[in-house]
Amino acid sequence: MDLLEDDTPGRNEPEFSVSEISGAVKRMIEGEFGRVRVKGELGRVMIARSGHVYLDLKDDRAVLSSVIWKGQAARLTVKPEEGMEVVAIGKLTTFPGQSRYQMVIEDIRPAGVGALMAMLEKRKKVLEAEGLFAAERKKPIPYLPEVIGVVTSPQGAVIRDILHRLRDRFPRKVLIWPVAVQGEGCAPQVSAAIEGFNAMTPGGALPRPDLLIVARGGGSLEDLWGFNEEIVARAAAASDIPLISAVGHETDTTLIDYVSDLRAPTPTAAAEQAVPVRLDLLATLDSFESRLSRAMASQIEVRQQRLRDLSRAMPRADELTAPATQRLDAASARLPAALRAATQAKTVGFERVAARLSKSLLTQRTQQLAARLDNAKDAIGRALKSRVERKSGDLSRVSARLNLSHIQRDLRVKSDATGRAVQALSDAARRQQKTWEDRLESLDRLRQTLGYEATLDRGYAVVWAGESVVTTKAEASKNAALEVQFRDGRYKLVGQPARTKSTKPAKDQGSLFDGEE
Repeated sequence: MDLLEDDTPGRNEPEFSVSEISGAVKRMIEGEFGRVRVKGELGRVMIARSGHVYLDLKDDRAVLSSVIWKGQAARLTVKPEEGMEVVAIGKLTTFPGQSRYQMVIEDIRPAGVGALMAMLEKRKKVLEAEGLFAAERKKPIPYLPEVIGVVTSPQGAVIRDILHRLRDRFPRKVLIWPVAVQGEGCAPQVSAAIEGFNAMTPGGALPRPDLLIVARGGGSLEDLWGFNEEIVARAAAASDIPLISAVGHETDTTLIDYVSDLRAPTPTAAAEQAVPVRLDLLATLDSFESRLSRAMASQIEVRQQRLRDLSRAMPRADELTAPATQRLDAASARLPAALRAATQAKTVGFERVAARLSKSLLTQRTQQLAARLDNAKDAIGRALKSRVERKSGDLSRVSARLNLSHIQRDLRVKSDATGRAVQALSDAARRQQKTWEDRLESLDRLRQTLGYEATLDRGYAVVWAGESVVTTKAEASKNAALEVQFRDGRYKLVGQPARTKSTKPAKDQGSLFDGEE
């Protein structure tokens, strides 16, 4: 025990604390290695509640504990998965709490094509197990979409080839959603574009596409890897709008090809599958029209022939009406004789009735009617007398109830009301008359203001030719006698005949007019 004591004489080893040793190891490791690239297979992968990712890098002889901090893990383009062969970039450091060294990973990438293919196969199995590759969930491609949405890079030959092919086959409206088609931003931008097109409102200011095309040119597996990301595949599978994938060349296959509704070998082929050829449609329509015309002509000819066959089996119209016409002729021939016989029978009957009539019979009938009339007259007289007596009694009873004072009071009340009504009517008539007088005076003042007499007061004059007003020089030259009306009267002018342009006035001639009042 004495040999373990620090103050043992003869021992010269330096003394360090645990923290000093840990710090020295940390500085040595970080200073010696700094940033490193480590290739290995991912072992244990664990995502903590804090968001940090803890994992192991291993090969056949050693294991390197590693950590990816939360902020860096969110920016990774490849999600770490157990069994994946990767190349990790970061720096070596130590974790004093457990006396171990570890690697803080800043970026992680699959190591080679084999690792990518293994990851791709694993994702395919997961998505296929969920039924995203099933044929029954794929939507039919519209035959002639009105608006086509294209998700691709705005630069490059892909978008030009698609637009050129659409113009050649059948021009349609195209909405382009520009995205990065490779690199870290490819997968989130492509999935956001697919979801953005589906979020458009049908009939809105920006039309919602009837068909989507996700396109990119050819490239290596690493270049096309953005279209193998799970977020892109799930966005394409969830699209309500039918989607055509056209990523890479015919031999290139990505996850979006399995979940899309239709896969095109090239972007140009996608444009061909999106719309038909307009000229082919026109030719087909012409063919249908010709077939329809021939079919209609054939049917009409068949029906006409059938009608002719049926008409030969039917009798002629004159044969159908001949018996009725014959019966009518026979009846019309018998009608005059029947009319004469009927007239004679009626005449004989009238003569028999007239023979029974005599003057004595008529007199007797008249006396009977006169007696009935006298009886009715007496009955009416008695009824009228009884009615008059009854009404007289009613009148006497009503008159007995009448009071003269009440009638006089009503007369006074009505008289007063009548007087007030007459007074009100008189006042209203006077006001109406005053209003009309004021208005008449106003109109008269307006007439005087607008009339030409008021204009004369301001120094103007009116030229008259008889009862007509002269307004032009030509009219004045045609009248020998003119009158000029001033404010205080008219001034008569006696003119001379109009001269031509060649006539010169005499030197001793005065003014053109000699005036006299």
